[in-house]
Amino acid sequence: MKPAAKREEIPVAPTASQRAWLERGLDEPGGKLPLFDLAGQRISPRTVKSCIEHGWAEPWFTNPMKPEWLVCKLTQTGRAVLNRLSHAAPPRPAKAKGARILVLH
Repeated sequence: MKPAAKREEIPVAPTASQRAWLERGLDEPGGKLPLFDLAGQRISPRTVKSCIEHGWAEPWFTNPMKPEWLVCKLTQTGRAVLNRLSHAAPPRPAKAKGARILVLH
């Protein structure tokens, strides 16, 4: 009988929106991640939960005014992923629904 082949884990990279959120924690004290994006919209709970599940962010403390909002901070794993990505290609911008890209030659 053949021994089972070893599976190598393929590192997962954050999506453009996850990466944008995580990068904002790089320059904040303690790696605090924002509750709102640069347009003033609340960060999607799906983005927050996914980053926590991947170990890139972790809950920091409960917001007494809005206990349903997760106040998170960047983890060492999150910093390492961002560091690895900063040496790779720049992130692709998130495309808005219905947006068209015009390519000029």
